[in-house]
Amino acid sequence: MENGEITLICSSGIADISTTLFSLLKSGDHAIFSKDIYGETIELISMLRNFGIDITTADFTDIETLKTLFKANTKLVYTEIMANPLTQVVDIEKISSLAHQHNCLTVVDSTFTTPFVIKPINFGADIVIHSLTKFFGGHSDVTGGSITSSKEIINKIRHSYLLLGAVLDANSSWLIHRSIKTLGLRMKAQLNNAYTLAKALKNISAVKEVYYPGLEEHPQHKLAEKILSNGYGTMISFRVEDNRDKVDQFIHSLKTVKYLGTLGGIRTTIAHPVSAFRGEFTNEELYKMGLTEGLIRISTGAEDINDLIADFTQALEVFV
Repeated sequence: MENGEITLICSSGIADISTTLFSLLKSGDHAIFSKDIYGETIELISMLRNFGIDITTADFTDIETLKTLFKANTKLVYTEIMANPLTQVVDIEKISSLAHQHNCLTVVDSTFTTPFVIKPINFGADIVIHSLTKFFGGHSDVTGGSITSSKEIINKIRHSYLLLGAVLDANSSWLIHRSIKTLGLRMKAQLNNAYTLAKALKNISAVKEVYYPGLEEHPQHKLAEKILSNGYGTMISFRVEDNRDKVDQFIHSLKTVKYLGTLGGIRTTIAHPVSAFRGEFTNEELYKMGLTEGLIRISTGAEDINDLIADFTQALEVFV
């Protein structure tokens, strides 16, 4: 699906991330990471630093600043196509080209987008990783991950992959194989629902801002139009009043939509990012990341879109 030569299937999303990074980086190396990435990847960066690996984090939507960050020992650039939870979109073609000018590998976590929306290798990326737990699994009943690249790069990763016990078990492999058969059907429905739901949320008075690349006011909308296919992803975030009690009432008022930490499933779910990461980051760090009490993240499912709009509309009345 990703147009690579070989894919390794891993026991989880964080297993594919850690296996890739620990295989390709060593003490004394430098790597550049997007600052807008999966929370557990941010935690993993601390482990890499403990092993003597120099890490720089940056805003990857700012290509001019990114150009200044490369060093003689830079080996790797790591990003996501669409950031969690504020949906910033990066120009992966420019980032990959820049990395290759400095003889660096580009690693992309494309979990949020899936190959139905973008195939990063077609835009110059060297390695694409996925949490198969999310869209590929599709039913929130299995964990898994994948690493796709060239034969040459996979051969560098394979030994660590086996040694670290990152191989996926047989039953989980079967469950993911089952789910891949319906991935196309699910993604079409979820992508269409997300676009319609994002536009509907804009028209609800309690909603202060909607983050979705398919909206014309999104800062990277034109870029998303250029590099994404079949839709703009299924992830939406929106802001309401920064009132924790009302946010709690809103969550409990939802009937069709459920609160769930994972994403990408056939059911529409929401998350409250500031609660998810309150134990891992300080209040100041959360604020800098844009995570406030009023921020809600949606993973759009495949239900009837009118049911979804009605559910959000009635639940958001707690803010009126």
